[in-house]
Amino acid sequence: MKQTRLDALADGIFAIVMTILVFEIRVPHFVGEVNEWVFINSLISMYPLFLSYLLSFSLLFTYWRSHHMIASVLAKNIDTKFSNYNGLFFFLIALVPFSSNFLGMYLSSETAVIFFAINTIFIGLTLYFMRRYAIKSEHIEIASFTERENGYANLHILFPVISSFFAIIISFYSNNIAILLLTLAILFNLTPKGTRIIYFFIDLIKGKDSTKSSLELHQ
Repeated sequence: MKQTRLDALADGIFAIVMTILVFEIRVPHFVGEVNEWVFINSLISMYPLFLSYLLSFSLLFTYWRSHHMIASVLAKNIDTKFSNYNGLFFFLIALVPFSSNFLGMYLSSETAVIFFAINTIFIGLTLYFMRRYAIKSEHIEIASFTERENGYANLHILFPVISSFFAIIISFYSNNIAILLLTLAILFNLTPKGTRIIYFFIDLIKGKDSTKSSLELHQ
């Protein structure tokens, strides 16, 4: 399989899935005359759907970017096993509109939060093992990187996974806090300085100086 075909498939799937997310937010219908306050209140009542849309779109964009770094920048060629990892990854990505809509419709449900979090965990772990396989495979040529660059990339992939794991535990005590953790974690991971800030504190603990890397700038 040519690498360009995998790139095209990835971009196509992400484009479709990210578009489907907004289709789940239905415009409210009213019978008879309504005033502006009715429109405003209807939009406010739909905030769970908008929240799940923000959460899911940010998650997909983050993992689209990470997948690009693995499949198009890190790996110089692909093999069958690598494409199989991609198949599983795309399978889980395609499930996001359902888990997102489920969360938006039943925001107060522990099951909805847990299902979304599990979806996120499996996506992140699949991407992590995909990257790990590309690095260790004898059949795939990879771009050079430093140990620190590798740490940045892995942390960027696994941060939503770790946050989702804790969100599942917290959901048994407070759904609102669990959702807040999921939202902040994904948005934090989306910012250019997110991973850098985490490594800053890791370096403080280890007593090392914080330095920039080329992969960090791409992430």
